Amino acid sequence: MNVNKIDENIYEIPQKTLMARVEGKIAKFQMKVPVHIYANDYILEKIKNDRTLDQISNVACLPGIQKHAIVLSDAHQGYGFCIGGVAGTDAYSGMISPGGVGYDINCGVRILRTNLHLKDIESSIPNLLDTIFKNIPSGLGSKGKLSINSSELDDVLDNGLNWALDNDYAIKEDLEHCEENGVLKNADSKLVSQKAKQRGIKQLGSLGSGNHFLEIQKVDEIYNESVAKKLGIIDKDQIAIMVHTGSRALGHQVCTDSLRNIEQAMRKYKIKVPDRELACVPADTPEAMQYLKNMACAANFGFTNRQLITHWLRESFQKHFKRSLDDLDFKLIYGVCHNILKIEEHDVDGKKMKLNVHRKGATRAFPPEHPDIPRDYKSIGQPALIPGTMGTASYLCVGRKKAMDLSFGSTAHGSGRLMSRSKATKQYWGAKIKEDLRKKGITVRAASPKIIAEEAPGAYKDIDQVVQVSQDLGIVEKIVRLVPIGVVKG
Repeated sequence: MNVNKIDENIYEIPQKTLMARVEGKIAKFQMKVPVHIYANDYILEKIKNDRTLDQISNVACLPGIQKHAIVLSDAHQGYGFCIGGVAGTDAYSGMISPGGVGYDINCGVRILRTNLHLKDIESSIPNLLDTIFKNIPSGLGSKGKLSINSSELDDVLDNGLNWALDNDYAIKEDLEHCEENGVLKNADSKLVSQKAKQRGIKQLGSLGSGNHFLEIQKVDEIYNESVAKKLGIIDKDQIAIMVHTGSRALGHQVCTDSLRNIEQAMRKYKIKVPDRELACVPADTPEAMQYLKNMACAANFGFTNRQLITHWLRESFQKHFKRSLDDLDFKLIYGVCHNILKIEEHDVDGKKMKLNVHRKGATRAFPPEHPDIPRDYKSIGQPALIPGTMGTASYLCVGRKKAMDLSFGSTAHGSGRLMSRSKATKQYWGAKIKEDLRKKGITVRAASPKIIAEEAPGAYKDIDQVVQVSQDLGIVEKIVRLVPIGVVKG
């Protein structure tokens, strides 16, 4: 693989012809744009250990792709697109690919603040985690405690956080501090398959499994006090809570259904791609429109899922500390998506273009004064959350101007895996990881020791280096570093 360093923390794979086997024959594909990789030397070597660079080179062959295909500093191999990948295609004629969003549609993260400090909570962390673990179902196949009928589910799919607000699971400020105000407006629940609805209806308000988590964190470092204050972070050892989960089985089924539909349509439109996992159709086709409406439904499910968890989290804190939400200052700082497709306007070669921005394992990071960020954050930029592992730090950042030119307003979404879950379970023992974390002052509740082994800190890249790359490039500015003290794993 020809990878050239073109600037500090920027590497490029120039445009070239790729050879791939399609339907039993070797075919040629031309990269239509170069690939840009945002990494330091350490991260680049880690990225080279799997198929990330091959996958993003294939993405660069998609018709209608603009400017460059992007590998962020947390990137690793995924389905079709690498995770930690960004691609913008022409909104009118370029390709739309479900692989550029992935199976966990609108997997995302939100961070909530409190006015509690470590001294207020340290002795009661185990009991508090027990309460949360009971209130918020987690683990593979976990079911939410909410019972809704099919009509109510359709309402969730069509209206996202507006449904949560109408049903007293959210306050107005929650919507204001959530990407897209917690609802993609082009959703159409009538298009979602009954199988997807059946798989999702019992899971609303559950954490799920894998790398999904709920963490009680303490503020470890404040890098910019004035911006932190605007976000409600005042001093070190202040307690915050981070929630990471997505659209559960409903989103998975929506992706499965969509891929089947789009793979069939590719034959109709005579589209060939270097990897069948990059199944795609032009944006102006009925199949693309249907995918976007289905994806919006799954995204609205994901927004609502995190909101219900927030609601029960607030109840758990109220019950445990016997204080009101206002008294605890239990507020949502911001919520982001990191598996999503958005139609956005960006500068391409000096002109404004509407693009289908595929973000897969990538977080939106818009700069100050951008029209799509909350009014009270306009002067500081959009909050961008980059969580680490259950044994390392997480970062609260804000978007910066260079993000718009370098990465379509995107940054990394986490540490990024170094090894597969199966490899991690062979290398790490869950009970030992749990004990090692306990010695570091981190209490863990998980559905099984296997989950802890799969999510061992050593199975991920160094979060500090991942975030530093984005900071050094001017994509984000680090505002607050947080470390976990209590963890619930899915």
